Amino acid sequence: MSNGTTPQSPPEADVTSRRWRLSLVWLVPLVAALVGLSMLIRAWQDAGPTVQVSFETASGLTPGQSQVKYRNVVIGEVSDIQLSGDNRNVLVTIELNHEAEAFTREDSRYWVVRPRIGTGGISGLDTLLSGDFIAADPGNSEQRTNRFEGLESPPPVTYGEPGKRFELKAQDLGSLDIGSPVYYRKVRVGQVVSYGLDKSGDGVDVVVFVNAPNDRFVTGDTRFWNASGIDIGVSADGLELDSESLISVLTGGIAFGTPEFSANREPAQAGTQFQLFNERGVALSPGKGPAQMIRMRFDQSLRGLKEGSPVELIGKEIGEVSRVTLDYDPASHTFPVVVDARVYPQLMGQAYGKLLSAIGEPVGGPSEVPLLFEELVSQGLRAEARTSNLLTGQLYVSLELYPNASKTEFNVAKRPIRIPTRPTSLEKLQEQLTRLVERLSNIPYESIARNMDGSLDALQQTLGQINRDVLPSAVDSLQGMDQVMAQMQSTLTTASDALDPDSPERARLGHALDEVERMSRSVRELTDYLRRHPEAMLRGRAAPARSELAP
Repeated sequence: MSNGTTPQSPPEADVTSRRWRLSLVWLVPLVAALVGLSMLIRAWQDAGPTVQVSFETASGLTPGQSQVKYRNVVIGEVSDIQLSGDNRNVLVTIELNHEAEAFTREDSRYWVVRPRIGTGGISGLDTLLSGDFIAADPGNSEQRTNRFEGLESPPPVTYGEPGKRFELKAQDLGSLDIGSPVYYRKVRVGQVVSYGLDKSGDGVDVVVFVNAPNDRFVTGDTRFWNASGIDIGVSADGLELDSESLISVLTGGIAFGTPEFSANREPAQAGTQFQLFNERGVALSPGKGPAQMIRMRFDQSLRGLKEGSPVELIGKEIGEVSRVTLDYDPASHTFPVVVDARVYPQLMGQAYGKLLSAIGEPVGGPSEVPLLFEELVSQGLRAEARTSNLLTGQLYVSLELYPNASKTEFNVAKRPIRIPTRPTSLEKLQEQLTRLVERLSNIPYESIARNMDGSLDALQQTLGQINRDVLPSAVDSLQGMDQVMAQMQSTLTTASDALDPDSPERARLGHALDEVERMSRSVRELTDYLRRHPEAMLRGRAAPARSELAP
C-alpha cells in the first residue's frame, strides 16, 4: 500500500488538567452542619443521668418548666410526668445535669418544695411566685440507682449539716413527731429526725439531731427526758408551772442535761444510745441501784392497781409494780391478789446505809436486802394498797410501819421477798361509809318531817294569833300607859309649882318627874319596837347590830 506517500500520524490531542474547586454555595450548609455537630457534642457532654422519682401527687409540677434545685442551684429539670402502673403514684422523670452525678446515690432524697406551715415556721413562700420545684439532697451511699421514692415533706436535716445524731430508747413515742424540737437549757439546739419501733416491739427508737457546736454539750452522762406538755407541781412556794416552750406544749419536745454529780464531761460520739425519761426529775436523779423483787398477797380486790403503779416506803417512792395476778385458795375458795414489784433500796437514801449498819450487814453483801426487810418487818412493816386518785380510783402500794402489828414469820431465803400485807385503806373507807349509810338509813326522816310540819302549823297559828290579838292589845296598853305617864307628869308639874322652890318636897317631886319622864320614854320606845318587830313577843329583843351600838 505504498503509492510513494508517507502516511501521516494523527495529531496529538491537547490534554488540559481540570482543578476541583468548592463553590461558595456549599459553605453555608457546611458551617451549619459544623455548628449543629458541635451543639450535639456539647449537649452529649452536658447531658447528665436521668432518674425517676415517685410521688403521691404531681401537684405544682410541669414537664419542661419545673426545676430541680440543690441549695437553690438548678441541677436538673422535670422532663416527663406519668402515672405509675397501678395508678397509685405519679412517676416524675428528671434529667439531671452532668455535674449532678452525685444525686444518683442510692440514699439521695427528693421532695417537692411548696408553701408549708410547720414547727419550724413558714417555709416555701418563694414558690408562690416561682412555682413549685423539686429539692434534692445527695446521699453518702456508694451504690447508684435511677429510681427513687420521693418524700412528701422536707427532711428535717439534710446531708452535710454539722452536728451529731443520737439514738434514744423510750417506752412509747408520746406526743413526739418528726421535727419536734430538742432543747438544752431551754434553747432549741436540735430536732427529732426519725422514730420507729425497736426490733422487739417493746419500745420506740427515737433519733435526734443536735446541731454543731451545741452537740458538744451531749456527754456520756447526759440524760434526755420528754419535755412535752406542761409540768405542774405544788411546793412550799405555791403552784409551779414549767414548760420548755409553747411549741413543745403543742407538738412535743425533748430536753437534755447533765447531772451535777456527773464525772464524764467528754462529748459523746455520734450514734450513742441514751434512755429517754418521762420526767426531768427522774432523769437527773442519782442512779437507782440494783432492783430487788418483792411479792405481796392481798385478800381483797385491787381494782385500780396496775403495772407501773408506784411503791412507796413512808411516802418515798422506791419502786413500781411489775405484775398483778390472781391466785386461788382451795381451802377458803377465795381469789387472793398477788402483786409483784421491783424496789430499789438505794432510793431510801441515807436510811439505807444506816439500816444496814444497824443490822451489821455491809453494803453489797449477798443478803443485805432480805435482811434489811426482815428487820423492817419485825418493826411492823406492812404493805397496803392506797388510793392515789379519788376520781380515777388509781391505787399504789404503800409500805408503812405499824409498831402494834402482830408478829409474823419472815423467811430470809425465800425469793421474791414476801412482804406481809394489811387491809387496804379503801376497804376501810368502804366499811366506814357502809356503817354511816346504815346509821343514816335508820333515822325516821318521815316521822321527823311530819312532826316538823305539825310544829310549823302550830307556830304559824300562834304567830297569827299574836299579830291579830296580842300585839294590838299590847300596843294599846302601852299607849295608855304613855298617856297615864303624861298625865302624871302634868300633875306633878302642877304640884311642884305649888310648893316652895327651896322646900325638900319640891326636890323630891323633881326627881319623881324625871323618873316618870324616863318611864314614858321607855314605854314609847317599847311600843315602836313592837310595831317594827312583832316577833319579839316570842323571841325577845334581838342583840343590837354593830352599827346600832353607840360609838
